[in-house]
Amino acid sequence: MKYLLDQEETDRLQFRLMQPSDFELWLPFYEDPKSTMHWKADYTSPVAECEKWYAKQFKRYENDKGGMNALLDKRSGEFIGHCGLLLQEVDGTGELEIGYAILPKHWGKGYATEAAIKCKDHAFQNRFSDSLISIISLSNTPSEKVALKNGMTIDSSTVYHDNKVNIFRINREDWMVK
Repeated sequence: MKYLLDQEETDRLQFRLMQPSDFELWLPFYEDPKSTMHWKADYTSPVAECEKWYAKQFKRYENDKGGMNALLDKRSGEFIGHCGLLLQEVDGTGELEIGYAILPKHWGKGYATEAAIKCKDHAFQNRFSDSLISIISLSNTPSEKVALKNGMTIDSSTVYHDNKVNIFRINREDWMVK
């Protein structure tokens, strides 16, 4: 479980492993159509999608493929969303991705950027990879802004799980210069 940020912190956030009891806290993400409008998939119901999300993350944990961490507000303990380092395969190449998803009621508050920067710094400080990516749908401007604030630039465009995406990337050597 080397890619997880359990018990790491930022100024406002605490990272911890996801727990089955978080399910009800995350369900509003799938209940809001704006949360999934940028990603083409065969969505069934909010409950089914939330179940798939949690099953996928716990499988990542079991197979040491990274995974999302729960994000909690340090002051209030409120559940904010998820962020983490994920082993992915893009166009036949293994990559380490910074993934993030925030509950809609917390959008626009800088939480995704704060968490993504922590993931980047953690990955590079621990030499997990020489570069990191974020896979972002072409229509998802808010997520693009997070990637740009995290020092990433568009490296390529591709189709990923039937979605047209930009691959944002930052290299460790560029991170070290800053």
